[in-house]
Amino acid sequence: MFKLIAFKAINDPVRCAKFIEGHRQVLESIGVKKVTSAKEDWVHNPDVIVVIVESDEDGKVYGGARIHKANRDFPLPMVEAIEELDSSIKDVINKDLDAGTGEVCGLWNSRQITGLGIGAIFMSKACLALTPKLGLNSLYALFAPTTVKLGLMMGYEILTQVGNNGTFYYPKLDLIATAMKLHDAINLPLTSDELRESIFKIRENKRLLINEEYRGREVILEYTSYIE
Repeated sequence: MFKLIAFKAINDPVRCAKFIEGHRQVLESIGVKKVTSAKEDWVHNPDVIVVIVESDEDGKVYGGARIHKANRDFPLPMVEAIEELDSSIKDVINKDLDAGTGEVCGLWNSRQITGLGIGAIFMSKACLALTPKLGLNSLYALFAPTTVKLGLMMGYEILTQVGNNGTFYYPKLDLIATAMKLHDAINLPLTSDELRESIFKIRENKRLLINEEYRGREVILEYTSYIE
């Protein structure tokens, strides 16, 4: 069984270290050695929430994602990533600061759980389940070409006013990232019905045991949140 655990980064340095190492290995496996979402200063940011996939058997971390709540002390990873390519991204995000906005970033999973849906779908649901508690009315994210469709299912829309209709060559010239925004991260009006129902169910429970199904395969997940 796997656990999906959400916690404040500053409260659990041991799990943060496991997240950093796993993320680094995944990036290096695809030839990426420098990416803003892999910087480690976020461990000191009180507005960073970490979601990890942890084995119930040995405590090994098989994947993770982070939610950065925008504040004036720490720029969002997206701003640091593409500001040199399109400086308008900073102004776009700053307009949402007072209403409460943030970014889902650093999403990764090891090859051992590829094909189970845990790495992208279930972690994305866990992140969206947290938005009301974090005071986030909107969310931003950079999506790889293979996950743009998932982003649309989750309710994100392509941020066409930046880059080349929302796309950038990032984190290197032969890779493309698409900037996307979830305009209503509380009510999720554009999220698919099935995903929205599941997200709302997770929101209602600090601990929840679910039999998830993905492409005909079942996996038992325990959702646990340490976010008050």
